[in-house]
Amino acid sequence: MDTFVFETDLGLIAFSRRKNCLLALSFGHATQRAAIKALTRNLKPSSSAAGWIEYECIQTEDDPLAEQLVAFAKGEPVEFEDLPVDSNHLTDFGQKVIAACRAIPYGETRTYGQLASQAGSPGAARAVGSVMARNRVPLVVPCHRVVPASGKLGGFSAPQGVSMKKRLLEMENGSMAQTANAKAVAGINRV
Repeated sequence: MDTFVFETDLGLIAFSRRKNCLLALSFGHATQRAAIKALTRNLKPSSSAAGWIEYECIQTEDDPLAEQLVAFAKGEPVEFEDLPVDSNHLTDFGQKVIAACRAIPYGETRTYGQLASQAGSPGAARAVGSVMARNRVPLVVPCHRVVPASGKLGGFSAPQGVSMKKRLLEMENGSMAQTANAKAVAGINRV
């Protein structure tokens, strides 16, 4: 298992992978120790996370995933849909929820109920919330894009909680607005 830690605009990010399959990710931390502790917590009860994880601090240009995560943290519209993610620890329902969540486009949101329907289990909104709360790879599986039907933000288990969720959603909406403005300006310039 390879584990890396690096700095981004969203704080320190740590991730572990095996053979290009992402196992766990943590973000928003102020210290390497906090990032690795969260990563270890995400990996449990996996047998691959028995105790402290050996990790490497890297320059982000040395790793394509790290580069993508840095770009995402800067507010660039990055999608991770092609990145293999370990889901062996999930039930069939959990795997369907994760797949439906990964399909939510950058800058958009879905309700827990919508995700339940997309996973083939209408009425299982609370169960979707449980899957999202145990998400081992936030940002890649964009659980911050899942909100209650009430329109409120709901919970978020990353550091800074709901304020981080709000920050991510505002960042994505701001990026989408900038992209739309750039396209509009480009269209005007072509006339």
